[in-house]
Amino acid sequence: MNLQFTLDFLSDLAKHNKKEWMDDNKKRYSEARGYVIELVAEVIEKATAFDKSLIGIEPKKALFRINRDIRFSKNKDPYKTNFGAAIVDGGRKSGNPGYYLHIKPGDNMVGGGLYQPESHVLQKVRQEIDYNGTNLRKIINHKNFTKIYSEPYGGDKLKTSPKGYPKDHPDLDLLKLKHYVFMHKLSDKEITSETIVTKVADAYQTLSPFNGFLKEALS
Repeated sequence: MNLQFTLDFLSDLAKHNKKEWMDDNKKRYSEARGYVIELVAEVIEKATAFDKSLIGIEPKKALFRINRDIRFSKNKDPYKTNFGAAIVDGGRKSGNPGYYLHIKPGDNMVGGGLYQPESHVLQKVRQEIDYNGTNLRKIINHKNFTKIYSEPYGGDKLKTSPKGYPKDHPDLDLLKLKHYVFMHKLSDKEITSETIVTKVADAYQTLSPFNGFLKEALS
């Protein structure tokens, strides 16, 4: 697995984000993508030891397309400059809680949760927080968790309390979130190290109780 090759390809893609360049570099793209698939496959194999819901997930199907949807964007670059993978029970389009991997030179991340959940899903999570906020805080404040993850990712939240919840709710900071995601940054050196599979799998294992809370909310 040569993830340095992948990072080098993405760096060049960022400089030459055109269809003509990609057409001339299809073999490089295929090889760079192949190393990411290999990483995802090895991570899934390790992660099934602590999350049985990941058994049977096809690594290729976990990857997002590199093509950008430019229909409503001012940025008309045709390609993303990262490889992304969502390792999720039911598939990355299922809306279920899961794990995410983001590979981009200088901006690598690992983590997961629920990103951009539909309104009815968001309502279920908030209801679970209302009932069992103490349990969620035990998870996200645990010393093993805080060694890897800090604040919820994205910073996208309501300005006031959600409808139906008091402004003095003890878990208002959690109820106001629009996404329930935690991410951890990885350096390029870490991404290309021999221990990357273990490092990503360990990050997922630390996150798994958080995903378990979210799954319980949706059950």
